[in-house]
Amino acid sequence: MTIEQYVDFCLSLPGVEESFPFDDKTLVFKVGGKMFALTNIDSFDFINLKCNPDKALELRAQYPEDILPGYHMNKKHWNSVSTNGNINDEMLHSLIRHSYQLVYDKLPKRVKQTIAK
Repeated sequence: MTIEQYVDFCLSLPGVEESFPFDDKTLVFKVGGKMFALTNIDSFDFINLKCNPDKALELRAQYPEDILPGYHMNKKHWNSVSTNGNINDEMLHSLIRHSYQLVYDKLPKRVKQTIAK
């Protein structure tokens, strides 16, 4: 997956906004004002994605070189997923959707109603 494909996929999800809240290199995607994905646009080595804690542990065990505890994130709830090609695009899409859904599901009802799904 290229950075362009990553950006396009994230923006294809309902209600997603992109921003650079930390610096000019860390691209963040949010739904309802809550972060679900981020990456460094200069290197694009890893994508940080929210994950169910049990699933996060399973994924780290299954892909020990490519899915790591989230860098600079709550390691219980976030994974850093390698974009080196070992994780195929279909799996990356699934992990991005999972992250998005976890965040979306926690949004207040009034915020969800403003997002066309």
